[in-house]
Amino acid sequence: MKGIRSLMGLLLYTLALISPHLYGVGEKTLLIGGGASWNMVENRTGITEVSSIRPYPVLILASALHSDRDASLDMDLSFDEGAAGLFIDRVGHYRVSTSEGLYPADRRFARIGMGAALFSGSQFASAPVPLVITPQQGALLTSGQVLRDFTLEFWLFPMNLENGEQILSWIASKQQVPGKSVLQRIQCIAAKNRLQWNFLDFFYVNAVTDRITISLEGSKPLIPQTWSHHLIRFDADTGLLEYLVNGDIEAIAYATASGREGGEIYYPRIGQEGNLSLGEHFVGMMDEVRLYSRFITDPVIRKYPVQGGRVETKALDLGETNTSIFMVEASGGRTSNSGGKIQNERAGQQGFSFSDDSAIQFFIRAADSPYQWAAATAVSPDSTWRLLVPGTVLSGINGRFVQIAMVFYPSGDGETSPYLDTIRIHYRPDEPPPPPSGIMAIAQDGAVELSWKPSNDADVAGYLVYYGTASGNYFGEGAVIGGSPVNVGKQTSVRIDGLTNGTLYYFAVAAYDRREATHIGAFSREISARPLRMIE
Repeated sequence: MKGIRSLMGLLLYTLALISPHLYGVGEKTLLIGGGASWNMVENRTGITEVSSIRPYPVLILASALHSDRDASLDMDLSFDEGAAGLFIDRVGHYRVSTSEGLYPADRRFARIGMGAALFSGSQFASAPVPLVITPQQGALLTSGQVLRDFTLEFWLFPMNLENGEQILSWIASKQQVPGKSVLQRIQCIAAKNRLQWNFLDFFYVNAVTDRITISLEGSKPLIPQTWSHHLIRFDADTGLLEYLVNGDIEAIAYATASGREGGEIYYPRIGQEGNLSLGEHFVGMMDEVRLYSRFITDPVIRKYPVQGGRVETKALDLGETNTSIFMVEASGGRTSNSGGKIQNERAGQQGFSFSDDSAIQFFIRAADSPYQWAAATAVSPDSTWRLLVPGTVLSGINGRFVQIAMVFYPSGDGETSPYLDTIRIHYRPDEPPPPPSGIMAIAQDGAVELSWKPSNDADVAGYLVYYGTASGNYFGEGAVIGGSPVNVGKQTSVRIDGLTNGTLYYFAVAAYDRREATHIGAFSREISARPLRMIE
């Protein structure tokens, strides 16, 4: 008995060692993301790749901004270029010059996108301005231009916001009377933990000797070391000039003869040889400085867009028709950025819904043709997609081609995003049956009798017999039952009549599965036989 127990124990131990190799025979896995990159992903809407969350790039929601294709966008400084000397206006209307005291801040510290501008704040009067923006042809701030609606916005992260720190300054010259010019200026400076805006001779007054100054100041103090959104906008129909902080109106003024709504409206007229400078004597960061030729009524202050984003893989070729996709695994999490520190929460399988309402929803579709997707049987974005829960066993998902779609949703406050770092598609190819074995050939008068052992596959639907007069070239013709190959159905023997006596024929047999004769397996061992006239 003891010997039997020992033998059973050894048997169980051996089975435990080999069972991982026995399980999943014929199964394959396709990796997307991680070390395999995201090259198999396309059709990205509101989705981008970032490298600072995990060891490999992950998919994450793109930042919430007005569309780069907005026709009214006149200037766009994103500071995503990775080096201060590479900062550019992405619209191309302005030349950007940088000097010492300006540095790039990476995604960990940026409010939007992949970077921000970091100002070190030299207090010396002789120190160069860290960032100067000069209008080029076609710019809204071109000399002599008379403006109508405009909006200027930016994100600000002050370290302490000391009095006198200059956030933004526009300086140009303006002719007041023939032969005499005056200074035209827009100034945004820090005062008592608020931002103060002054527009000096920026708005045109008909009487050449008159000058006009408009001032606005924030109503609430700014919190140091915290990002805040600042926007100044002008409505040419009413003369309204508004200053907003984090989407809330903080101050209003009117560029009108009365200083109130109604009456003659003064429009901005751009002075000569002007330029815009940022961050003089300022310590902190700025991000997403944008100028528009319209009055923006709906400033975007969420980090991620409320509508989320969507991404789809390509139609992935798994190699064999009727392949069974039995599981899709995904790994990822959610991320937030606080004070330059990225917070990650990893998600397990089936765990892509988070407590702050951020989430990723998955969909799948499969077919033997990427142009004829099968109709879905579950709720989905359209009739061909099925809802997918990563990590669960799938049924009824079959085809040579498979496609995965993911919809990303931000948190309720728009400050966190889910991310995805890998997708693993597990599938079983519907491989053609193996060839039959034990093939035999007996020569007859004008015929050959063939027989073989059945193919070792429960899916076999029949056999094809190939013949020809050269080894490996099975293009035979003339047999009574037809040219090569001959479909003999599920029988395992056949007599081929109508062959020429004295000619050496070569034969091979292949099995096909129950779906279609075109899903044909490999050839059996080749065998030859020479039909001869029989001696009577």
